[in-house]
Amino acid sequence: MLFEVWAPQARRVALQWAGGRAGEPPVPMEHDAGRAGWWRAEAPARDGDRYAFRLDGGPPLPDPRAARLPEGPGGPAAVVVHDRFDWRHPWPGRPLPGAVLYELHIGTYTPEGTFDAAAARLRHLADLGITHVSLMPVCPFPGTHGWGYDGVAPWAVHEPYGGPDGLKRFVDAAHGHGLGVVLDVVHNHLGPSGNPLPAFGPYFTDTHQTPWGAAVNLDAPGSDEVRAYFLGSALSWLRDYRLDGLRLDAVHTLHDDRSPHFLAALSAAVDALAWRLRRPLFLVAESDLNDARTTAPRADGGHGLHAQWNDDFHHALHTALTGESQGYYADFARAPLTALAKTLTGGFFHDGTHSAFRGRRHGVPLDLRITPAYRLLAYAQTHDQIGNRALGDRLAAGLSPGLLACAATLVLCAPFTPMLFMGEEWGATTPWQYFTDHQDPELAEAVREGRRREFTAHEWAGDAGDWPDPQDPATRDRCVLDWTEPGREPHTALLAWHRTLLALRHELPPLTDPDPRHTAVHYDEAARWLLLRRGPLRVAVNLAPDTTAAVPVGDDGDGAGLQALAAWPGARLPDTDGVLRLPPESAVVLGP
Repeated sequence: MLFEVWAPQARRVALQWAGGRAGEPPVPMEHDAGRAGWWRAEAPARDGDRYAFRLDGGPPLPDPRAARLPEGPGGPAAVVVHDRFDWRHPWPGRPLPGAVLYELHIGTYTPEGTFDAAAARLRHLADLGITHVSLMPVCPFPGTHGWGYDGVAPWAVHEPYGGPDGLKRFVDAAHGHGLGVVLDVVHNHLGPSGNPLPAFGPYFTDTHQTPWGAAVNLDAPGSDEVRAYFLGSALSWLRDYRLDGLRLDAVHTLHDDRSPHFLAALSAAVDALAWRLRRPLFLVAESDLNDARTTAPRADGGHGLHAQWNDDFHHALHTALTGESQGYYADFARAPLTALAKTLTGGFFHDGTHSAFRGRRHGVPLDLRITPAYRLLAYAQTHDQIGNRALGDRLAAGLSPGLLACAATLVLCAPFTPMLFMGEEWGATTPWQYFTDHQDPELAEAVREGRRREFTAHEWAGDAGDWPDPQDPATRDRCVLDWTEPGREPHTALLAWHRTLLALRHELPPLTDPDPRHTAVHYDEAARWLLLRRGPLRVAVNLAPDTTAAVPVGDDGDGAGLQALAAWPGARLPDTDGVLRLPPESAVVLGP
């Protein structure tokens, strides 16, 4: 078996056996004549054999490209032979257009917190109408439980979740249910504990700074190999684990002054892999830039990514539902339905407008005639938008079932690609709080203090003494979904509502039509109702707590022929004057 590693500054490199082979002598590695800075050695090895690399006689370090770290970050790697896995389900892939994503955290989706336990719940998602499961990061991180954004090995799988074979079993099971799988990957930084990369080469650079310190080296000397390192990791997930797409964390913190930009190089490599595998693959960016170039074709100077999260839609919807106006919600809270209407028809709210939160203008216009609306992801809740609240409280903690139904209606009937956060479909009351399991006491305290500063800066109300301790195991335990809730009201009704809306989305082409000419919005800011027109369909919500809304749904005063395709909790059909009487905190989908 060939072992190889990039270590351009080392004078000597040796392959060090570990585990059951710890007594065997090290294997000296030789310079690779064809690749500067690379070392290689041929040695007999089998799947599961443990090993490390020693640079210049130093301590053993895990392979930067290890697919498995059975002892966690900093421990020896284990050989993984991907071809030995027995895939059961042929999979042609599922494309992004028409998709419905479901964001899921393996460690809290079930009490067990493993791939196998989560796989046992996939039938629920298939029956719901989900098309793709979007997994939060699964790379190794310190301890057992965490969000996963402090991972340290971009090629490996967290062992407590089930390791590489566990992820493959999950993906195979999902494909057996007709579900695609998307994985959240973090290229903008690595965790602060157990990261061996600086010892191997210039993986980081002080040329740029990020919220996590020195930036990943995408454009300084040595960046050719660093870019190849992250490109190879991305392609490995899609190829070796048969994933259908990747969600790219915080791409606005990927500092790259080279051409092509790393994101354009990544999208080109993924498109080429999709062509070779003969199945659709896609990349979804989390971006704070409101930049049309993120999803614009590479031929037109864009990065060629296939979609991006749209926080503007979330912020507008959140303020309309809750009335909150702190932090970045301030701009949207001035006229939330106006902001929501702008995002529904134009994609971005901040498209060159002044952002009070940033103290400057932000964003550029997005032409939905050129960028299909499905390239934007719409959501009422995500791990970030819940977990970065001081108490990690979901919408269900403060909204009525009726308003939760209105939120679902707008997300699932919008022209964008909808995404739900796990448990949202039944109005889960379990919080989603930030939790870590750092083994270093100083790092653990630094994380606690960092969260306190974030909450204070965001003006969260309440006593700081009530804010959850990320390091307390009880914090993670509170976040585990309660799977008994769907059997109780109002959760049962909310789950049925989501199923109904998703069935309509899959059955009625106008609900997935990306053409902006077929979408229009009418609203009354003071009366708190909004009407979304999707071709011949009418989607109406009344967010007012105690007032029946009079919503004009007919053309030229004529609403005849419209019927309720779905209604929460009920609605009178339009009168002959074409006006719909919509009860407080209710929603309806009308069609001919």
